[in-house]
Amino acid sequence: MTLAPPLLSVRLSVDYRNKPGVLREVSFDIQSGEILGLVGQSGSGKSTLSLAILRLLHLKGGTARGNLLFKGEDLSAKSESQMRSLRGREISIVLQSPLSSLNPALRIGPQLSEAWRAHASGTREECTAAIGNALTSVSLSSDADFLRRRPSQLSVGQAQRIIIAMAILHRPGLLIADEATSALDTITQSEILGLFARLNRELGMGILYISHDLLSVASLCHRIAILNSGEIVECGPPSQIFGTPQHEYTRKLVAALPRLPVFPPQPSAASSRDSEPAFLRA
Repeated sequence: MTLAPPLLSVRLSVDYRNKPGVLREVSFDIQSGEILGLVGQSGSGKSTLSLAILRLLHLKGGTARGNLLFKGEDLSAKSESQMRSLRGREISIVLQSPLSSLNPALRIGPQLSEAWRAHASGTREECTAAIGNALTSVSLSSDADFLRRRPSQLSVGQAQRIIIAMAILHRPGLLIADEATSALDTITQSEILGLFARLNRELGMGILYISHDLLSVASLCHRIAILNSGEIVECGPPSQIFGTPQHEYTRKLVAALPRLPVFPPQPSAASSRDSEPAFLRA
């Protein structure tokens, strides 16, 4: 039986003009329908990796060496026009600042329409149906009043759902979520994590979830890769990363996780009164 190739296979090193070795022989695979978490502290090279996968490193003055395969095809051999046809259609990205990712001068409806028409040439009815399906997938309304809103009229959570709706308009095989929940409050973060999990189940979408937050990664991902100073030092299921971490850096990350304080049991009202000084009980 021949096994299907990984959805994404990465073997990369990345240099910047004045900073060589930002990524050093980073190696991992993502299978179709898998959520891989990539964890590392600020400056470890997480966002550099997402730019390298999208072949956008040149915008930051970076160069990549190695192999980058998507569905068995070498992305590094593709022209810029071929990559433009892939970005947003086969590989999409969701960033951490949703309101800055939207055009403040345009209403939501036209922005979604532009995202759809970037990779499709259909009728207005087909565009409307695709937008409606995407908004329903992220639990947002597709009625005319909502589509007439501007980004300034959205909450941060709504704006992030709009960005995710744009990213899944064409049902990409791979979604890169780069710190996609770091700007959200705790409740909205939980809702977005649940949304990613549901999209993964319902659409079979592979997800690369990049974060510095081990707890959110643990709740979402099938496997976790630990990035430290440009190198992946450990990769495994959450049970390994949290239960039996192999690398010293992973052990430090797990040990640094916040823990709830232990409060002593509170006495009942009756026992509290019994312990009061006599002059208070008089």
